[in-house]
Amino acid sequence: MTFPFPFFRHLLFLLLLLLHTPPRPAAASGGTWSLLLPSVGISAMHMQLLPTDRVVIYDRTDFGTSNISLPDGKCRPNSTDCSAHSVEYNIACNSVRPLMVLTNIWCSSGTLMPDGTLVQTGGWNDGDHVVRMYNSCDECDWVEIPSGLSQQRWYATNHLLPDGRQIIIGGRQSFNYEFYPKSSPTETDFSLMFLVQTNEPDVENNLYPFVFLNTDGNIFIYANYRGILFDYVRSKVVRTFPAIPGGDPRNYPSTGSAVLLPLRIVQGNVGSVEVLVCGGAPREAYKNANDGKFDKALDSCGRIQISDPDPQWVMETMPLARVMGDMLLLPNGDVLIINGASAGVAGWELARDPVLSPVIYGPDKPIDARFEVQTPSTTARVYHSTAILLRDGRVLVGGSNPHDKYEFSNVLYPTDLSLEAFSPAYLDPGVSGLRPNIISPKGNTLVRHGERFTILFQVSCPLDVNLVKVTMVAPAFNTHSFSMNQRLLILEGGNTTVVVGKSRYEVGVVAPSSGNIAPAGNYILFVVHQEIPSEGIWVRIH
Repeated sequence: MTFPFPFFRHLLFLLLLLLHTPPRPAAASGGTWSLLLPSVGISAMHMQLLPTDRVVIYDRTDFGTSNISLPDGKCRPNSTDCSAHSVEYNIACNSVRPLMVLTNIWCSSGTLMPDGTLVQTGGWNDGDHVVRMYNSCDECDWVEIPSGLSQQRWYATNHLLPDGRQIIIGGRQSFNYEFYPKSSPTETDFSLMFLVQTNEPDVENNLYPFVFLNTDGNIFIYANYRGILFDYVRSKVVRTFPAIPGGDPRNYPSTGSAVLLPLRIVQGNVGSVEVLVCGGAPREAYKNANDGKFDKALDSCGRIQISDPDPQWVMETMPLARVMGDMLLLPNGDVLIINGASAGVAGWELARDPVLSPVIYGPDKPIDARFEVQTPSTTARVYHSTAILLRDGRVLVGGSNPHDKYEFSNVLYPTDLSLEAFSPAYLDPGVSGLRPNIISPKGNTLVRHGERFTILFQVSCPLDVNLVKVTMVAPAFNTHSFSMNQRLLILEGGNTTVVVGKSRYEVGVVAPSSGNIAPAGNYILFVVHQEIPSEGIWVRIH
């Protein structure tokens, strides 16, 4: 049989097209999306889950009026702005209540304190030295301490410490750290040369540093392209880690994200402490984006065992490049990567091509099978978007405003005021028979470090006692693609499950042994069976 010349020309064209077509990510493997509220009145730049199952959400105060009014005709002092720039979201009622903030909370930070109070620090302009506190109740509102900080804190990172204080690190032109509350009226701040060394003129690339409490009591700080282990008591660098391969920046504005991988407790100790850093932007991306050229985001993740005597980065490739992505620890120990864009950097109008598909990373899976692309959203969540884990296992997603004002039309990515929920595949109805239901203890249970306690739970389908674990997750303060204080512990004793009745089981576990492993405070406890988590219950370690 003979073929005419056009046939071969067409075949050659198809072959060339295949050779130059970028590889497609794996097909979406699960999860569902639901719209909770089309508008909460503000764009969710910052979010924190509280032990009352309510969520504090807030934005800036200096862009004009929001789309939700303050109650009872109130207005901000010395202002004609009678709109709210913070709200409390009631998960059970799916409703919001407006709150009043007096000073500018733009690009600030915070920590949920051991007693359940959100202590939030810094911001811009009149808010850069302010400490604000919020306790959740039907009538509660923000309380502000005008000069609670010794230095301005704008784009800083906070972390809860074993002694119950929080450490506040960095911020724009703040190459230092301080504590709140202060140990004395004269206590101020302490210099941190690492922030000077990682600062790039006119770009920075070391804002909102990634900070994690290590199990030895020191803190791991990652900024720009490298990390240190820091003794904050003696103000001394204990260890310098290798630079991440490639040397590209991972912090704001070349915003990637990071998590402390699940901490498995064995005989009271944690044998391995690992940090995972994913996404970001090439070194020239910020300057290029300001000139109208939007570089492709990084598709690499670096994983390093900071507890190893000779720690080295192990690099992996994500199926989707991502800048401004959020990384969240799910109750079963997986990592959810969500939100963000595939080109450009963080900043007003500086990113393009939203990434709509979340990705789940399985830390314990083989290295070539750790990423799974999930069902895409239909909503772009770019600059100033947020995501947090809820007690029922869903992920609350909100925000996105890459403009200096609220812009709802005639722009590439309109300001978004909605709240969505992403439900991972473990919430699918088809696996409900494997899902544990915790019977006791009830919520808001107090446990002491090292205390042994028993959990009674129910599973309707046959239970595999060898595939049960108990996890505790610290609720994080989320903003600008980093979840501060995020921590997941796999408790000792999860393989001791026994049958106590029809479809009823008991498992005895031991609370984390020290504040270095788990600072005193509020956690959500889950029983996980075959990687399917129960609804969580609140426990407080003290």
